[in-house]
Amino acid sequence: MEPVTHALTSLALARAGQRLLPRFGTAVLVVAGVAPDLDYASYLGGAGSFLRYDRTLLHSLLSSFVLAIALAAAFYFAALPRNKKTSELDDSRLPKLTFGAAFIVCAIGIAAHLLLDVASGVGVQLLWPFRVRWVAFDLLREFDIWILLFLVVGLLFPVLIGLVSEEIGERKKRTSGGGSAIAALVLILAYVGARGILHSRAVNLLESRDYHGRVALAVGAFPESISPLDWRGVVSTENTIEDLVVPFGLGRDVDSEHSATQYKPDDSPALEAGQQTTATQRFLKYARFPVASVVRTGDGYRFELRDARFATDDANPSNILVRVRIGEGMHILEQGFLFASQR
Repeated sequence: MEPVTHALTSLALARAGQRLLPRFGTAVLVVAGVAPDLDYASYLGGAGSFLRYDRTLLHSLLSSFVLAIALAAAFYFAALPRNKKTSELDDSRLPKLTFGAAFIVCAIGIAAHLLLDVASGVGVQLLWPFRVRWVAFDLLREFDIWILLFLVVGLLFPVLIGLVSEEIGERKKRTSGGGSAIAALVLILAYVGARGILHSRAVNLLESRDYHGRVALAVGAFPESISPLDWRGVVSTENTIEDLVVPFGLGRDVDSEHSATQYKPDDSPALEAGQQTTATQRFLKYARFPVASVVRTGDGYRFELRDARFATDDANPSNILVRVRIGEGMHILEQGFLFASQR
């Protein structure tokens, strides 16, 4: 999920639990809710660096624990009064920001971030660095307009009510916004739950069909648009990758006979050489529906491997592919990663 949604989610959590937060609690929660996305800076290092560190370096359970400690310590020391006079002038009725309280607030913010990222996009590597395993529920797009709308309305609703009351001359009342923030969070949970039900049904539909006489070996359903009723289905058969729409609604059904078919390459020495490279082996731990291509070039062959869960024209940085140059004697001349948008 993109940073704006993470920040607004943390702000909604702060509004919902403001009576329990210590001083500077809102700031702590918002910063902690956005901080894991600092590993996005690995994009500057190129596709290989992005594949290795994005949603990995600061998104695993271990690194999240370390990050929560670091942020809690930073806020705790920043909140300490610098002298006795400052301490005497501080008449805030909120509880002091202890290290323990700061750590708990940071942990809540980071946990909310991880939950959103597991539900959206490519997922996260929760067990890094001990195990390379991506955890993804495929329920949401990285930018989900509905979640953003729920958050914006929930956070701005008290402001709108205050403006209306002031306009009609009512006595000005101070509203905390906790109720509307809770309502927004409840709506988000209900929305994600509904998405989960539709995703499960989409997967079952894909598994129950055959594709031009071919049996599905692996299937995936991915959010396709702002409508929760439209999903993109990807199916792997013995020798093809099938791409099709999975619609929900009256009079709409999965048409497996009109799926877009991409054939997997036949076995060849060039294909085997490309598959044995370290770049390919690393990429296979990331890709859900790997599909290769081998092209004859002037000095040998060009092997490419991409993940079919991304559409070919998807400019998302997570859409990464492997490219390997192979010489006439099947020796590797060059191997590496690149963003699909740079292809």
